Amino acid sequence: MASGKEDKAKGAANQAAGKLKEAAGKATGSGKTEAKGKAQQAKGGMQKGKGDAKESHKKQR
Repeated sequence: MASGKEDKAKGAANQAAGKLKEAAGKATGSGKTEAKGKAQQAKGGMQKGKGDAKESHKKQR
């Protein structure tokens, strides 16, 4: 199981990659690529949230 810090790092990486993918989709006029980028950003946001929750729970112990 990944630690909170690992989840947060993976989430940040997914958000960054998603932003690049979205920008590439906009630049090329590919709505499909743009949508994939937005979805990847959302996935990254959820991963970061999961990491935050794990760290918060760990601190409360």
